[in-house]
Amino acid sequence: MAGVGQLCPHLLSFSSVRLESNACQPSFKEVSRAAFFRGSSQLVCKQSSTVRSKVRFGKGSQEGRTMTTCNAAVSAGSDSALAQKVDFKKLQNGSDIRGVALEGVEGEPVTLTEPITEAIAAGFAGWLLDKKNIDGFVKLKISIGHDSRITAKSMQSAAARGIAGAGLDVVLYGLASTPAMFNSTMTVQDDLLCPVDGAIMLTASHLPYNRNGLKFFTNAGGLGKADISDILSRASKIYDKMSDKSREVSQSAAEAVVSEVDYMERYTQDLVEAVRKGAGGVEKPLEGFHIVVDAGNGAGGFFAGKVLEPLGAVTTGSQFLDPDGMFPNHIPNPEDKKAMEAIKKAVLEQKADLGIIFDTDVDRSAAVDSSGRELNRNRLIALMAAIVLEEHPGTTIVTDSVTSDGLTTFIEKKLGGKHHRFKRGYKNVIDEGIRLNQIGEECHLAIETSGHGALKENHWLDDGAYTMVKLLIKLAAAKVSGEGSGSEVLSNLIGELKEADFASELRFKINQEHPDLGSGTFREYGEQVMKKLESMVELDSTLQKAPVNHEGVRVSGFGGWFLLRLSLHDPVLPLNIEAPSKEAAAKLGNAVLAAVQDFKALDISPLQKLLTSVN
Repeated sequence: MAGVGQLCPHLLSFSSVRLESNACQPSFKEVSRAAFFRGSSQLVCKQSSTVRSKVRFGKGSQEGRTMTTCNAAVSAGSDSALAQKVDFKKLQNGSDIRGVALEGVEGEPVTLTEPITEAIAAGFAGWLLDKKNIDGFVKLKISIGHDSRITAKSMQSAAARGIAGAGLDVVLYGLASTPAMFNSTMTVQDDLLCPVDGAIMLTASHLPYNRNGLKFFTNAGGLGKADISDILSRASKIYDKMSDKSREVSQSAAEAVVSEVDYMERYTQDLVEAVRKGAGGVEKPLEGFHIVVDAGNGAGGFFAGKVLEPLGAVTTGSQFLDPDGMFPNHIPNPEDKKAMEAIKKAVLEQKADLGIIFDTDVDRSAAVDSSGRELNRNRLIALMAAIVLEEHPGTTIVTDSVTSDGLTTFIEKKLGGKHHRFKRGYKNVIDEGIRLNQIGEECHLAIETSGHGALKENHWLDDGAYTMVKLLIKLAAAKVSGEGSGSEVLSNLIGELKEADFASELRFKINQEHPDLGSGTFREYGEQVMKKLESMVELDSTLQKAPVNHEGVRVSGFGGWFLLRLSLHDPVLPLNIEAPSKEAAAKLGNAVLAAVQDFKALDISPLQKLLTSVN
């Protein structure tokens, strides 16, 4: 078998399949199930031309199993699609890959084409083969799912081509959630072709409609930054070898079968069973509850009909459940003010007990109680911490760096836990939770203010649906035990959480073209800014630098705090300020201004506007 990216005209034949459907009659009756070369063959599975038929595998494979498949063809494509020069490294966004996948937005050229996507998927397949270190007789499987984006189908086809071209099997899930894709690497169910060896989710989270991206999973979890860099390096080499000629060789040499299964049915059933188990085995533990869901036209619309209703809840008034990649109503983002106002309005109008909102790919979530109070950011962390610490007294709660001092007091003084404030970035937070357990410090929850929350009991997967399941279990169990029957059960858990009267996040952009940077990078420049701030804080007796801090410069004073840090990926210095009053916020802001105002490449106008408004 040729190496990844090499052109190979030979087809390695595996077990044969017998077509049982009369819907499509090929020119031959026996179709070879192909192990394609590890390179750039062009397997296409287009929704409009797919013929689904029942196939039964012959001896030596999976005899007797019947499944729905998609008979895919091989497409030659065009060299014109490969003319674009690509810096694959620029597509990396931490532990994800993201780019512009659709034309139409001025100033945003397409950076994630079908050939690029195909090369990336082939790169992942090659990476997976190396990691699994399997012999040539074992056929690996990769599942592909996508959110509601309008480029989802074309990218799914491209990813399938790349994987099949590398000699691996492809299992298509269609519309799915990111957490479901990870779960598919652990589920054991033969008729769903599970577990798969790797999974790809096509999503760009809450970003605009013209964006898309890829997330990767194995049964060890989501891939890290180093893994993504490796995959992109492989993809670049594969892409450079793609041509019309290589595609024509693939087209004339191979027919392929790509399986298509409904994995979301299994995933949602697992969520339902988790709530039933947590409520003591009651079949409909949410009977009598009215819960509305806002999916923002992303992939989370399943939660109302597939999870809540089987548990007995009324979901009247749920909104934006249908997938629409143009996101016509609001951004599917639990941090977005318009999105939270939309679910809040729905709860109040419907007089519902609870509102639930998801981001596009359902790895983040938030809630609204019956009074319209938002349960997101620090409140959601406090609520989840209260639930987890009831189950695991004294455990450590890992959060990102921008959580409040009030949250620390709540976790440690009220709940008896330990608050471990770490860095921004959901992968950083989750990996820190895993690391603490490895060194002997018990941790059961790692959660970011963005709504990414991962639990040890759920394989450290940041699953927005499972986060909401934990809230539902608390509601259901309280009702069964007679403790309460409304969302006040949740609100009461965080009744003693102290919150700042003033909170703001500002973003200082670094102009990378400004001569003040000299020959340095924006990251080096940002470090200089923070070093200057740190030195000035040390000279000010009204300010106290945080004794333990893992990111940026965090300082307390005047009853509040601020954190200046460098963005994980962008030339930006975000500044968070929380204070008991505008006056206190102004004092904190002026302290920052005094330190940063001489850095000419730094746009500090957001801080200047803030100080004007609060003075």
